[in-house]
Amino acid sequence: MGKAMTPKRCFVVAGGLTWVDGVEEELMELQKTQEQSSGKLKKRPPLRRGKVYPKLPVPEHIPRPSYVGANIPQELPAVRQIHNADGIAGMRAACKLAARLLDFAGTLVKPSVTTNEIDRAVHHMIVEAGAYPSPLGYGGFPKSICTSVNECVCHGLPDSTQLQNGDIINIDVNVFLNGYHGGTSRTFVCGEADESIKHFLKAAEECLEKGISVCRDGVNYRKIGKKISKLAYFYGYHVVERFVGHGIGTMLHSEPLILHHANENSGRMVEGQTFTIEPILIMDKAECVTWENGWTTVTDDGSWAAQFEHTVLVTRTGVEILTKH
Repeated sequence: MGKAMTPKRCFVVAGGLTWVDGVEEELMELQKTQEQSSGKLKKRPPLRRGKVYPKLPVPEHIPRPSYVGANIPQELPAVRQIHNADGIAGMRAACKLAARLLDFAGTLVKPSVTTNEIDRAVHHMIVEAGAYPSPLGYGGFPKSICTSVNECVCHGLPDSTQLQNGDIINIDVNVFLNGYHGGTSRTFVCGEADESIKHFLKAAEECLEKGISVCRDGVNYRKIGKKISKLAYFYGYHVVERFVGHGIGTMLHSEPLILHHANENSGRMVEGQTFTIEPILIMDKAECVTWENGWTTVTDDGSWAAQFEHTVLVTRTGVEILTKH
């Protein structure tokens, strides 16, 4: 559930990006292989709206986040979520569960399986673990996970859509366990994918890793976006600016907003703080369009999108990836 930036917020984006860190031989080799790969992605029919089934029940004994039942957009609290030892333990537990559930969800990605079937299976695992699916009821969201297929950039609603061989799907899992939220997402391949798609996904995951690598106490948040955008530019892909990472902890969303593109925002990381980093890359530069359901956002020209996400804990000397699988 990456937070969407409101259009009125404007940020300065640095132009003329160059790679200044020294490009590893591994990256050069990957770019060379990418250029030699099988070229353009075979055109598929546009993603269509499927049937969305009623939300699934959660046993009464499982604690709910405070927003459940409100069915209205949530304000972003202007606080940074910084934890003591007990809070860090709570975050580790919630994030460990989210990572385990995402691994399970990935095993379900097969041709002919519907995104609703994946949602149902993960929902049952969440409640069996004594947790609440964080998206369910957030601002009226009707499902327990997000499933974003092919050109769906973010917040795809699980429905009757059947996956096909060669599709890609981002599955976004967030759970509320013992008062703490943990979230993670990954883009999976359904069946066999073209080499160009494999390279695209590898680049998207490396962008996440590059953003995480700069995190530690006292570092400017803007360094995350600068690192990610440089690597995406190097590979020839584009970072979606509309969706951002966010603080997470006892609240699902809070400040700071983590921008994944080059920016000049102020603010520094603090030891004990938790937030998500979740860049979305698209294969070709495109605009994002949100369907009338208010959630599902797709590229306007059918360009495919890929996202990877982790929840991280800032430490004095670096960062702990709480959702590492």
